[in-house]
Amino acid sequence: MSERADLLGQFLAKTEWRNATRAMVAGDASNRRYDRLAKPDGATAILMDAPPDKGEDVRPFCTLARYLRGIGLSAPEIYDVDQVNGFLILEDLGDAIFARIISDDPTREIPLYESATDVLVHIHTHQAPELDAFDNALMVDMTDIAFSWYAMAGTADWQSPFAEFKSHFSALLPLHVAPPTVFMHRDYHAENLLWLPQRNGVARVGVLDFQDAKRAHPAYDLVSLLQDARRDVPPEIETAMIARYCASTGADAVDFDAAYHVLGAQRNLRILGVFARLCLHFGKPHYVDLILRVYRLLLRDLDHPALAPVSKLLRQVLPEPTPSFLRSMKNRCATIQTL
Repeated sequence: MSERADLLGQFLAKTEWRNATRAMVAGDASNRRYDRLAKPDGATAILMDAPPDKGEDVRPFCTLARYLRGIGLSAPEIYDVDQVNGFLILEDLGDAIFARIISDDPTREIPLYESATDVLVHIHTHQAPELDAFDNALMVDMTDIAFSWYAMAGTADWQSPFAEFKSHFSALLPLHVAPPTVFMHRDYHAENLLWLPQRNGVARVGVLDFQDAKRAHPAYDLVSLLQDARRDVPPEIETAMIARYCASTGADAVDFDAAYHVLGAQRNLRILGVFARLCLHFGKPHYVDLILRVYRLLLRDLDHPALAPVSKLLRQVLPEPTPSFLRSMKNRCATIQTL
């Protein structure tokens, strides 16, 4: 038995789930793992295994779960916790993931996206907890990964174009993106949302994977929802949900649209780099299959006039994800240790 397994056994032994069976539910792009615990009487819960020695920390999840539940949302209740060793036993919100429901019944896509948008409206009417700011300087710095990992897969000379991009992007951000004010989930999309029809109002949407939250501009999580790296959201739904958000909050539609696309470009640049690094460094080639969608979303954002100062540069520097380019990236999977 490994030391980690021994620690887990000690944790479970102190809880009412000591005799439960375990079945893996999911892993994710981090080092966290999720198992479903089932008691003989049929009761279930979710075990989160987040190893601190791999950079995981369950404390933000606990703090933010309490915040979200406190404002009437369906984040998982925390039953048991070992913060030192990184174990949590959580309320089991089920398997009705938005992406899965829509795949099985496309007629439910619009009402589910309406509900997800209404949750953001609800969150943004409440004061954000104490969180680090996702401010303009951080947003600029976080795009370097698109150059150092994604562009690097095609050319080693990334520092000079990144410096030029950084200069232009730093100048345009404050013109279109107001200072951060609201809670930002940061990974708000159809695979982190669950449908709970037995509950009422915004509580019908179960919310997961919020531990990396920050304070940000209100448009960011809407970008995450509607410019989804994992599934195609129809353009008419994207347009309708932006309009729904603006109508519900009173946001100026023109200003919000500019912020939405600027933040979309920032997010999609970051994702391109993350997916490239997950393949080239961490040996996870399946993320390469998502790159083409992200690249196309980025090009759509770059069509917005607000991004004119960086559009040409990015189109020139970032390699087009052709089949041969993506194949070459997969062929180099897990071959790059450091930059």
